[in-house]
Amino acid sequence: MSAVGIVAESPAAPPAPETFLPIDIRPGRPEDDAARDRFVNSHARGTFFHLSGWRRAVERSFGHEPSDWIAWRGNEIAGVLPLMRTRSLSMKRHLISMPYAVYGGALGQTQEIEAALVEVARAEGGRERAGRLELRYREPSGLDLAPVSLYSTFVRDLPSTVDDVLLSIPKKARAECRKARDRHGLRLSEGLWYTRDLQRLFSNNKRNLGSPGLPLEWFQALSDEFRADVVVHMVHLGREPLAAVMSFVHKETLHAYYAGTADEVDRKYSASNFMYFALQEWCVERGLTRFDFGRSRRDSGAYSFKEHQGFEPKELPYQVALLRDRSLPNFTPSNPKTERLRKTWSRLPAWLANGLSKPLARYLP
Repeated sequence: MSAVGIVAESPAAPPAPETFLPIDIRPGRPEDDAARDRFVNSHARGTFFHLSGWRRAVERSFGHEPSDWIAWRGNEIAGVLPLMRTRSLSMKRHLISMPYAVYGGALGQTQEIEAALVEVARAEGGRERAGRLELRYREPSGLDLAPVSLYSTFVRDLPSTVDDVLLSIPKKARAECRKARDRHGLRLSEGLWYTRDLQRLFSNNKRNLGSPGLPLEWFQALSDEFRADVVVHMVHLGREPLAAVMSFVHKETLHAYYAGTADEVDRKYSASNFMYFALQEWCVERGLTRFDFGRSRRDSGAYSFKEHQGFEPKELPYQVALLRDRSLPNFTPSNPKTERLRKTWSRLPAWLANGLSKPLARYLP
């Protein structure tokens, strides 16, 4: 669709003939998915959320339309921008890379290719009269776009042995983990059959925080798309389920992504302390080397909890290109309108909150 004359710098060895071919940027197609995923998996900054399965799960669960862009050099992929068209509650259209994901943005063999992908998406958004183009970068992009400095991510290397996991946790949190395991007898079990319990616990926590949850169909779609790369763990006290987490395995990293707890179980049993400690042990046993604790807002309890577990925050350099919008979105608790909505939502009966969450989740990507 768009030809961009970008030529890679000459390496020391004689370049292959295709090195000098121009870059052609075209819309992504389902038949490109396998090649696109190979490119993402080979790219140093490629993430789980850049994979085509994430797009398919979002499309299936929420009905958002794909708007992917792929940069080609001859018959080889040289860059990918996963992108989807979403709608806000006001029915305004936006372009997001990627919805329901913590990471996204363009990947390319060079920064020039990434910039060209974003420029093509920006032009398309202008033609579609979209409000904004939102790029959820994990690393700085080098693009001259408005920053969104709201979230931090928490990632660290795992110890080399299972015995060292507990020692790697700060002293106070380590004591809570020991108490949960030795005094209360908590145990961690694995199985996708816990998905329904996970969704119930996750939605309960979201309601308590004043926010809609996500439908069961979304969690099932992720399991269907990624199969062995999706794992669900449950923390039990005897036969009683206390907490659950859905994680994604990508390359050498485990992403602890969706989690939920029953009421009061952290205060009584330190269930979350135990769950993430035991999950790190599970990772080491399977040869994984990095643990991604996901993103959190700087003023949130989750942010403080992750620091308490010994994870250091790293600000996420999200960026936005304002197209028809005049200002950045503001969904923070400091927004008076948001605060009133949160308080109202947290008072809803569980059955009503769950029923309303399914249609509302489509507009909160």
